[in-house]
Formats: sequence, C-alpha cells, structure tokens
Amino acid sequence: MLLCAFPAYPAGDLKTITVWTRSSITPEASGIQHAVATFKAAHKDYRVEVSSSNYINYQDWVSSAAATGTLPCVIELDGPFLGDYAWPGLLKPLDEFMPKEMRQDLLPSILAQGTYDGRLFSLAQFDSGLGLWGNGRYLRSAGVRIPTVDKPWSLDEFERVLVQLAHVEGVDYPLNLALYTGTGEFYAYAYLPLLAGFGGDFIDRGKVQRSRGVLDGPGSVAAMKRLQLWLRKGWTRAVYDRNDDFEKGRNALLWTGHWKYNDLRRALGKDLVLLPLPDFGHGLKTSMGSWSWAITSTCPDPAAAWAFLSHLMSPREIRHMTDTNGAVPARLSVLRQSPLYGPRGPLRIYAQQLSVGAGVPRPPIPGYSTISTAFSSAVEAIIGGADVQSELTRAAQLIDAEIGAKRSRSR
Repeated sequence: MLLCAFPAYPAGDLKTITVWTRSSITPEASGIQHAVATFKAAHKDYRVEVSSSNYINYQDWVSSAAATGTLPCVIELDGPFLGDYAWPGLLKPLDEFMPKEMRQDLLPSILAQGTYDGRLFSLAQFDSGLGLWGNGRYLRSAGVRIPTVDKPWSLDEFERVLVQLAHVEGVDYPLNLALYTGTGEFYAYAYLPLLAGFGGDFIDRGKVQRSRGVLDGPGSVAAMKRLQLWLRKGWTRAVYDRNDDFEKGRNALLWTGHWKYNDLRRALGKDLVLLPLPDFGHGLKTSMGSWSWAITSTCPDPAAAWAFLSHLMSPREIRHMTDTNGAVPARLSVLRQSPLYGPRGPLRIYAQQLSVGAGVPRPPIPGYSTISTAFSSAVEAIIGGADVQSELTRAAQLIDAEIGAKRSRSR
C-alpha cells in the first residue's frame, strides 16, 4: 500500500489531526492543501497530517483500518456510502458541533446527504448538479418554450419538445441521455430523478427500507417504460461508441452534470444553454451528491477534528475549492457570490434546483453499492429491450437480500 502524504509540520507540542482523503491527484487535492496551509496559519497549536490513497481502493483502505481500530480522526467519504460508515458506529454525529449559522447557510441537499438515521454525520464543501444542456440554435429553430426552475417542462410538454426537435435540420436524435457512460455509478446518479419524477425510488425511505414494491413498484416501472418509449420513438438512442454527439451538434439536449460545462462551452459557445430537468408529475427532481467529510468515533480529540472540519466548511475554503473544481458551493452565501452559480452565472440552474429542495439523495444505507450495481444492470437490460417489470423486480430482490444480510449481521 502506497500512501501519499501532504507536507507535514514539525510535531513539538502541537495537537495532531490525522486526515485521510481518497487521492492526492484529484482536482480537489490542491484545495485540501490550501485548506491545510490556511488552517495551520490560523491555528499555531495544531498539526494536520493528510494521507491519501492513490493506488488502492479507498473504501477497502478505510474498511481495513476500521477493522483494526486504526482510523484517523477525519475521513473523506462518498456521499451515498455514508450508511456503510455510520451504521456500524464508525462516525461521530456532528450535531453537537454544528453552529446554527452554518446549518442555515448550507444547501438543503448537503444536509440531506450527510444525514443518517436522523443525525448529521458528514459535511461536503460542494455538491453536484444534474440538468439538461441545450443547443440554443436548435431550440430556437423548433420554437420551443425555454423552461425555468419555477416552471419546468411537464412530461407532455417535454415529449412535444422532443417531437419538434426531431424535425429540426441537423438533429440526428433530440435527447442524449449520456448512456455511453456505461453501468457505473452514473446510471444510479443520473436516473434516480427519472424514477422520483414518476413517484418511484430505489427503496422505501422509512424504517422498513424495502426495495420490493418500490423499485419494482408502479412509479419506477412507469419511468423505465417511458425510457423504453423514448428509445422506440427514436427520441434518444443507446449510443455507446461516441461521447461527443451533443458537442458535434447531433443532439439538441444532453442530460448530464455541471462537470461538462467547460467542454460544452468550447464546443457550442453562445449557443449553449442550461435548462432544468422536467417535472414528470411529482415535482421537479434532480440528482445530487459529492465527496464529504466526517469525524470518526475513535478520534481521541473530536473537538480538534471539528476545528479542522469547520475550517473546511468556511466560506473562504468552500469558495477556493469550488473555484478549483467548478462544483456547486455548499453554502448559500458562497453561491450568491459565485461567478458560475450566482444570480447571473451560466450554471445557476443547478444551484436553483438544489436551493429549492429538488435534490434527491441516493439512499445512504449500508450496502448502497448493491443498489447501484443492481439498478445499473437493470437499466442496461431495459435499454436493450428487456421486460421492465422483470428487470426491476430482479434488482429489488438483490437489494432486499443485501439489506437482510446487513440486518442479520447487526443482531
């Protein structure tokens, strides 16, 4: 195992805060380095040791440390996997540390992502955004209404738009669902709003936490049947060998996230427009989630750990981080000043969707990876024409089996 450590400070009598992060070569790594330096400058009595895992599975690294009682004080974790850490008692609740001012300044989605079993366990400096990128030239040619967060397209209007766009010269097929991403986490991330928009979900979000009757229930089935309808109509296509159809002008709409902005802006220039996702009948829904920070339950000095975590969550550090990686700032005060996500920013739709509470968190339950894998496999089969009910029921059974196994091990 090769661990890459950020620059350390002389120990002496300093209090040491140990921090683990997933990689020292991500876009966020320089933001973490900046936070360590500014924290040290303001807190002369602390030493921050940051180690990262570049060549092994981060989740396995943390799990191994948990089994041997060698976790650091602060760990980075991927939002939907919160349950894997909080359920076995590896994390310390943050509620006792959280000042009212900070809580009120956070996006609703940040609090939702970090909450497990009614308590707050993690905080993220940034969130993600999912929406519809549009080619303004094609939208103008079709004469369609430009939707807003207050008045998104309904299902009927959305499908009328697809019909209109399909007849615009130059459009090969109107809607790109980024199916080329494959069966990784993107399918669970990107198509959960489609399920939720029709009244479906991965699991029952209450105490039961059952997938049968929900993932294979009427809402989710209706959503995936609609996806098959869009494929049959030719409004979208399962194109796996090209990831630049939208950039090349083959599509009028692209269903994806904020991370594509720079590439799309270079390709389309002033014709690039950002639109909210449609309201499929149960309100506007969007995806959310990011890497976040938590304090471990074995940390010998949780107050010191919180001092560093609250520094990470300060407006200054959030601004620096999101200027670096281009993601949605976690604090409303930073959002308002952001050149990208502020009132006149080109990515403001992403922030508006999250600010009004439209974000749907992936369920942070133990064994979330089974949800992701089972749903992604079902989507792949459904795209290929398989029976929707059968595929979603098979996925729900796999998920329920994993939930049952987790519960059995906890007794």
